[in-house]
Amino acid sequence: MEEWLRKTFKIANWLPNYNREQLTGDITAGLTTGVIFIPQGMAYAVIAGVPPIYGLYAGVVPLFVYPLLATSRHLSIGPVSVNMLIISAGISALSTAGTEEYIALTILLTMLTGLLQLLMGSMRLGSILNFFSRPVIAGFTLAAPLIIAGTQLDNLMGIELPNTQYIIYILQGVAEHIGGIHYITFICGISAILLLILLKTIHSKIPSFVVVLSLGIFVAWVMDLGSYNVHLVGEIPKGLPPFQMPKINFDDMRELLPTALTLALVQFMSVASIGQALAKRYNYMIDANHELIALGACNFMGSFFRSVPVAGSFSQTAAAEQANVKTPLANIFMSLVIIATLLFLTPVFYYLPMPVLAAITIVAVFGLIDLKEFKFLFTTKESEGYIAVFTAVCTLLIGIQEGILLGVVASMLNILYRYSRPNVAELGIIPGTRLFKNIDRNPEAKTLDGIMILRVDASFSFVNAEFFRDYILEKSKARNDTTHYVVIDGSSINTLDTTATDQLKSMVTTLRNWNIELYLTALKGPVRDVIKKSGMREFLGEDHYCRDPHEAVSKILEIMDQEDQKSRLKDYKNVID
Repeated sequence: MEEWLRKTFKIANWLPNYNREQLTGDITAGLTTGVIFIPQGMAYAVIAGVPPIYGLYAGVVPLFVYPLLATSRHLSIGPVSVNMLIISAGISALSTAGTEEYIALTILLTMLTGLLQLLMGSMRLGSILNFFSRPVIAGFTLAAPLIIAGTQLDNLMGIELPNTQYIIYILQGVAEHIGGIHYITFICGISAILLLILLKTIHSKIPSFVVVLSLGIFVAWVMDLGSYNVHLVGEIPKGLPPFQMPKINFDDMRELLPTALTLALVQFMSVASIGQALAKRYNYMIDANHELIALGACNFMGSFFRSVPVAGSFSQTAAAEQANVKTPLANIFMSLVIIATLLFLTPVFYYLPMPVLAAITIVAVFGLIDLKEFKFLFTTKESEGYIAVFTAVCTLLIGIQEGILLGVVASMLNILYRYSRPNVAELGIIPGTRLFKNIDRNPEAKTLDGIMILRVDASFSFVNAEFFRDYILEKSKARNDTTHYVVIDGSSINTLDTTATDQLKSMVTTLRNWNIELYLTALKGPVRDVIKKSGMREFLGEDHYCRDPHEAVSKILEIMDQEDQKSRLKDYKNVID
């Protein structure tokens, strides 16, 4: 039991050695991120379609749960803008934003997401993150801020816009209502955006969100902006979130399952990617599966205290790192700041203008856009750059979940295409050695008269079996007058399936009809096992399998007709010597 507790509650591994220096760093980081959490949490709750107070509720219980289970020392937990957009997209089709039913569905989604994460973590499915390739992440991260910014245009401009994730409908709504802009609201929002940009330009460490939030509340109170029809946050319930069972309805759970699964994976993606980056920077290891369990516990437990889903926050984690965070305990100190706000400061937020909250959201999410990532993808591997663009366009035009799914499918198809058209290199011998290298990349490599040596740079399976067969046959046919032996270096072949063995037999038969013999070399153990069990070894002939290309070439030279043997063998020895 004790061993299970230590494996589950990772805090037991480091808390006994907790010292004053770590405490100081964690308190500083907790206070810093707590101040950032307040405006961001409220703004992100609005994106999700729930009242701002639910963003603050997310900063209570989940932040106490995470340090108990976490393996990352630096990660800060909280609502994330992209996740809130997924929530809005998933639930708005079932209910109207801001209603009691909508809020109940959001809390149920939090619980369902947590359950899925706990299940995936327990089953050690952390490797499922691999389905979210870098291009998919890049494309989604470009599109999401644009959609989020679009959803805030109604609060920024004071006009009625459709509650949708589809950017085209939002822009259409703006065009239809452009004449109805509430100019005082619009001036407040634009002024807040310009001030946020200015403060960041002056000094990156200025808590610009807090400054603008405080200034917006003060100006709205002094000038009584509410009387000018500027939408204010209004009454916020005072006190801690009450314990309340989520309203469990199996029909609702079935409807929410696709959104919950998307959210669970996207949240894990952020936690794992941020956590691994920081772990590498500070030279320690994180357990991706246990992070999944920790995140699941945060969401599951948080759902009983009215929390929206939480994940690893880019902005808060960056701020915590700058503030010298030492352990996950910083999340608890951050939570204490949120608790103090809920107990004593909620009346202050009555005068917070919604256009200011929209401005904070827009500036925050646009900071996620990284055009350098697209440049890197196109420069490094052009096909992945196009996948990123495809994902972004699909997310903008078709929908968030659909865009992510289509991006994953595009990545998988790209992999399948590459596997179906892998590289096959023709090899030549490096003078003075027994090494055979790609003649296109090694100009000094020399080909051997009458012998063609090829290296297959992929596993040999049904995906590419026909391609390999046709490629080798075409290459052999093109040199039919001079080539009498084909040697395949199989050192890069990791697997072989039954389809591939059939194609090998077909290829051997065709080559023999052309008076060309095939030799297989450097096959790995599992591949040799399939060769033996399929009958391919007897079909080709025991003497047609060699340890490496050198052995195959030496054997071929020995069986050439007597007239050519001495001269060819002498030439080959001269090269390797």
